[in-house]
Amino acid sequence: MKKLKLNTVIDSSKKPIKVLQFGEGNFLRAFTDWMLDIINEKTDFNAGIQIIQPIKNGMGELINAQDGLYHVLLEGIENSKKIQTFRLITCVNGVTNPYEDYSAYLALGENPDLEFIISNTTEAGIEFNSEDKNFSIPPKTFPGKLTALLYHRFRHFNSSPPKGLTILPCELIENNGLKLKECVLQYIELWSLPESFKEWIEHDIWFCNTLVNRIVPGFPGSRIEKLHEVLGYKDHLIVNAEYFHLWVIEGPEILKEQLYINPSGLNIIVTNQLETYRTRKVRILNGAHTAMVAYGIMNGLQKVRDVIEDQTAGQFIKDIIFKEIIPSLETPNQAMEIYAKDVLERFQNPFIQHYLSDISLNSISKFKVRVLPSLLSFINKFDKIPEGLATAFAYLLLYYRGEYRNLKITLRDDEEVIAFFQKTWQLGDITLSLNTILSNKSLWGLNLNEVKYLSDYLLSKIHDIKEMHLINK
Repeated sequence: MKKLKLNTVIDSSKKPIKVLQFGEGNFLRAFTDWMLDIINEKTDFNAGIQIIQPIKNGMGELINAQDGLYHVLLEGIENSKKIQTFRLITCVNGVTNPYEDYSAYLALGENPDLEFIISNTTEAGIEFNSEDKNFSIPPKTFPGKLTALLYHRFRHFNSSPPKGLTILPCELIENNGLKLKECVLQYIELWSLPESFKEWIEHDIWFCNTLVNRIVPGFPGSRIEKLHEVLGYKDHLIVNAEYFHLWVIEGPEILKEQLYINPSGLNIIVTNQLETYRTRKVRILNGAHTAMVAYGIMNGLQKVRDVIEDQTAGQFIKDIIFKEIIPSLETPNQAMEIYAKDVLERFQNPFIQHYLSDISLNSISKFKVRVLPSLLSFINKFDKIPEGLATAFAYLLLYYRGEYRNLKITLRDDEEVIAFFQKTWQLGDITLSLNTILSNKSLWGLNLNEVKYLSDYLLSKIHDIKEMHLINK
C-alpha cells in the first residue's frame, strides 16, 4: 500500500506560509487546518501553514514524514441524515521544532507573507513564567516563545515590519486573546525589551478572543486498517471529527475579508459580542450535558446518545433546553433554537461514543457554571421553579451520595468535594443534609437556601427520587 507523500498523492508545490500554528494535535488539524484547507480550495487565499511543535516530544517527525498530508474523517448527522466523508488536507507545509533548531524557528518571523498565528497549547498553555528569563534559548512557555518570535520579526525588519499580524488562540479559556497578550507584555517587561517593540505589539498586533466548537475524537485506531483500505494509502495521521463546526472570533470586520469567510461557506463568525456565543454554548450545549449526567446514569443509561433516544429521558432534556434554558437567557431568539437543534443532532451522533461516566468529572463545579445560572435566571425572570433543571439538580445531589439502588457510584471530583458530600449525607436527616449542602458557598458561590422556591422543591423531589429508585433511606 502506498505511503501518503506529495509525490504519491498529488502533484502540488508548497504554498506560501501565511499561517504559523503553535500545536500539532488532533483538534487544530481537524478544525482550523481543515477550515483553511477549504478556504484555499474555494478562494484565492493560497495559504500554507507551518506548524510549531510546542513541546520537545511531539508529532513533528510523523507529520513531516507524510509531507504534512493527512485526512480528516468527518462523521455525524446533518438534517437527520448520517454523514461520513474524507478530506485530504494539503495546506500544512511541515513542522518546525524550536527545541531542535531554535534559529530556524526564529527565522519564521522573517517571512513577509505571514498574516496569522494560531494556537492550541491546552488550557494551561497560556501562562507567564517569571523563571523564563533567557530568550536566547527556547522559552518554556508558549507566550514566551511567541514573544521571542515577534521580537525577532520586529528587529529583522528594522523596527518596521511590513504588516501587522492577527493572533487567534484556540485554547479553551475565557478571553484567551487578551490573556495571551497580557503574557506577552509581561515577557516584554521581564526581558526589558524596547518601548518601541511594546508599542508595535499594542498597535499592530491583533490578539483576538475566540470560541471553538467541534468534537474531535482523534485517531480512529480501532478501525485504521479498514480506513487504509478505503483510502488506498497508509495515513498515520487520520483525524476523526464530528461534522459540526463553529469558530467565533472577536475582532474587526476586516477579518472577514482577510480570511475569505463569506466565499468559504464555513461556520466562522466575526463579532464584537463573543460573550453572547459563549453564553449560548455554555448554557445550552454544556448545560444540557451536565444536566443529563446524574439523571441518565441513575435511570440506567450509559451514553449521551442513549439519553436523547430514550423516550422519557430524551423529552426531559429537550424540555430543559427549549422550555427552561433558552427562555432563561437574556434575549432568546430563533438562532438559539436552531443552535439547540444542532446540539441535539450532535448528541445523537452514532459515530461518537460519549459515555456519561466520562463527562461526570467535576460535575459540581460544572453545574455551578453551566446549569445554575439558567436555573437562577429562570426563577428571577418567571417567578417560578424550572422543574426540569431543579429535578436534574436533585438527581445530582443524590448522585453525590455515592450510591443508588444499593450500588456504588464512582465519583470523579476533588477529594474535598467528595468528602463534603459523604459527610453531609451521613447526618441522618434529609432536610438537614440538604440545607447544609445548599448553604455551602464554596460550592455554589452563594447560599442557595435563600433562593426562592428552590430548597422546598429539591426536598420534595429528593424524596420522590429516593422512593422511585429504592435508595437506602
